[in-house]
Amino acid sequence: MALAALLGEKLLSKDGEVDTTSALAGKGAVALYFSGHWCPPCRGFTPQLAEWYTKDLKAKGLEVIFVSSDKSEGEFKEYFGEQPWLALPYDKRDVKEQLSSKYKVQGIPSVVILDAEGNIITKDGRAALSSDPKGEEFPWKPKTVAELLAGAKLIGKGGAAVGPEAIDGKVLALYFSGHWCPPCRGFTPQLAKWYTDGLKDKGLEVIFVSSDKSEDEFKEYFGEQPWLALDYSDRKLKEQLSSAFGVSGIPSVVILDKDRSVINKEGRDAISGDPTGATFPWHEKAVKNMKDGPGCLNEVPTVIAFVESMDGDAQKAVEEAMKPLAQKYIDEAKATDEDPKFGFMVETGGSGVAKQIRSMAGLPAMPLKKHEHLLKEKTDSTGGWGCDGCGKNGAGGKRFRCPEGCDFDFCGECNEKAGADPELPPNCLMLTVVSDGMSYYTAPDGPITAASIESFVAAYSAGTLEQKKLQR
Repeated sequence: MALAALLGEKLLSKDGEVDTTSALAGKGAVALYFSGHWCPPCRGFTPQLAEWYTKDLKAKGLEVIFVSSDKSEGEFKEYFGEQPWLALPYDKRDVKEQLSSKYKVQGIPSVVILDAEGNIITKDGRAALSSDPKGEEFPWKPKTVAELLAGAKLIGKGGAAVGPEAIDGKVLALYFSGHWCPPCRGFTPQLAKWYTDGLKDKGLEVIFVSSDKSEDEFKEYFGEQPWLALDYSDRKLKEQLSSAFGVSGIPSVVILDKDRSVINKEGRDAISGDPTGATFPWHEKAVKNMKDGPGCLNEVPTVIAFVESMDGDAQKAVEEAMKPLAQKYIDEAKATDEDPKFGFMVETGGSGVAKQIRSMAGLPAMPLKKHEHLLKEKTDSTGGWGCDGCGKNGAGGKRFRCPEGCDFDFCGECNEKAGADPELPPNCLMLTVVSDGMSYYTAPDGPITAASIESFVAAYSAGTLEQKKLQR
């Protein structure tokens, strides 16, 4: 049975160990319940889930398996003693980490619902169970995006209802936003300008999916927007769309193709980087650049090539070397309607995120590069500026500023150090999300080529690499 291969041969019941295959035989669905007694939301949710399970869901054919995030076996035993279902043995920490990584569990309580063969039904099982505790929609298989939008009530300016012809044949941008959110209020006017100035004519339609706290707030905010909106009254569809795309923060933009397949879940970054639509409809790049944002870094194991010291042509060669394998996983994901198993990124410019990762993984810090223009010392050092090298406030020290109009300053120490250190060789890491942070794996030293990337990913998949934790 596929689930036995996933979970191991034995599970725990109230009476001791049980054979996984036998224990799950005949079940219509299995819920992996990631939880820990130390977590207040877990302690609040567990009694509810236990009541739903005992009263209705067990009879419907649901089995629950507790996957513990407790800090000791003693805590696990005490917490499991309150639960009426099965559990993954506490000593199977490696299996627990594999499950957390496989299903991208970044917080608890979390519920992942699988079918009898171990295929994902929904990763947002907590929301599914909470909205249907009696199991009337068991096993809670989510509707496709096309099915969800087919029943959507859309409105245009003034609140007038519009028919499906308003979005037929259009690329859609679902814009998750709310007026109470300062970044949303900053992004909405930009998106409106880009939409009006050309993106609409290219075939893009935007649908505002509101996170406002009242219908009055929704109406006021939508009044500033030149596109369509999901009717505020359909809160259930709003939650279904947020769940379908894993929207956990706003503003967020998801771009859908004409057939309603997902083009890009990072639509905000894609549109911001190309507001005239030169690369419309912004299909995701197989290999992303960290300067454009974290991308899939918090979702799937991600290979990152640190090539900041290399020249542009060499950086491009590394990106091209990574593309074949990256595209392979993208194509496989489309065929199975799942996320790619791995992400691939390059770091070319020494972004803030890259600096943090370098530090936490114990990699040498990037040498400080000279600014493209010769800096000149300014006599004003009263403060109100920060050094673009070390990040410190410039009050009281020397200030070297770009005379060509760039918003760029070095303190005296950074100005002296810039360009003095030798360049670093490229590094390659694999980062993965684990329950208590992120872990990493280091690729062998040497040139980054298509063969070396493929070998690195194969070694990770085979479990032959040493796992290390990022140190904060």
